[in-house]
Amino acid sequence: MQVQVARIGKPHGIKGEVTALVLTDAPDSRFAVGAEFVVEPATLGTLTVKSSRWNKDILLLGFEGTTTRNDAELLRGATLYFESEDDEDDDAWYEHELLNLEVRVGKTKVGKVTGLRTLAVQDLLIVEDNDGDEVLVPFVDEIVPEVNIEDGYVLLTPPAGLFTVNKESAENDETGEAADLSGTGTAGTEGTPE
Repeated sequence: MQVQVARIGKPHGIKGEVTALVLTDAPDSRFAVGAEFVVEPATLGTLTVKSSRWNKDILLLGFEGTTTRNDAELLRGATLYFESEDDEDDDAWYEHELLNLEVRVGKTKVGKVTGLRTLAVQDLLIVEDNDGDEVLVPFVDEIVPEVNIEDGYVLLTPPAGLFTVNKESAENDETGEAADLSGTGTAGTEGTPE
């Protein structure tokens, strides 16, 4: 199975290095010198790591045959994959496995997965809801209790307002009406004192 491990960003410097968006939990071992990757688009062939170093929290990679900034620019946006023989963790999924899965709350479809944002503290599922709006869903067991790759869906137990909180404020902005924050159900009253 091919597993996505990085997306190449912009060139760094003039000697062919590139920045990399890391999509693996073990970047130091995965991007060791000599590591070879399958590349998408396939027209780029395979890439072999010539150098790997960190610049603060950004991984910089150099590849054999990539020696100039112009060479590095040609790699921008490419995705790196490696061949995996086994599944190391039954509760781990890669972005390519999650893309386009139906998102359900109970038996109701509320959208589809369009991406995965990996962060230091927790990952976020990027969901396009039924209205075409983007919703960021914390990828934690309490909110995403089930991922079923075979049947093509992700089950959510979202906290109240996760899919509506931003829409309500946007609708109020569009209509020019003030939101009722008092909890009384009226935004204001008219009348004359007696």
